[in-house]
Amino acid sequence: MTVTLASGSPRRAKILSALGVRFDIIKTDAQEVSYPEDPERTVVENALAKGAAAAGCRNVLSADTIVWFASKIYGKPRDLDEARVFLRELSGKTHTVFTGVAFDGQAKVVKSDVTFRPLSDEKIDEYVRRVRPTDRAGAYDIDESGDLIVEHWTGSYENIMGLPVEPLREWGIVE
Repeated sequence: MTVTLASGSPRRAKILSALGVRFDIIKTDAQEVSYPEDPERTVVENALAKGAAAAGCRNVLSADTIVWFASKIYGKPRDLDEARVFLRELSGKTHTVFTGVAFDGQAKVVKSDVTFRPLSDEKIDEYVRRVRPTDRAGAYDIDESGDLIVEHWTGSYENIMGLPVEPLREWGIVE
């Protein structure tokens, strides 16, 4: 089966490639919602909207990932200054990564917890220089220089990257 990945995320493409999944990419411009008091609803509605925006395609896989801490949703920062603010706010704290994954109208949510190291302004500046944080929920990528800022995590590593494997197995996309 060839999957249509309704996402421009290089991290999601990397995960599918590593799993040996054949896929085509279609970028969608679905309107995203944000419910800070209900992060699961946020990621489900966004993942389903991205999938629906790929109307006419078959085997559509879409996802939405957010970082959630203290009833605040951290999506992609608007600029480097906001990325620094996000990293400063998450410094030394544990937050939850929620990913909603949708496949042909079905949706599942996977959660993982991530604890950041205490981060000085110098460490944040170093991280921002190494990584393009404006293209990452919460302004970070655990797979790219994550060792600089992440102390530890629980749950699915792929979820923290933006595409958990567990729903893909349930739907028969991977073995």
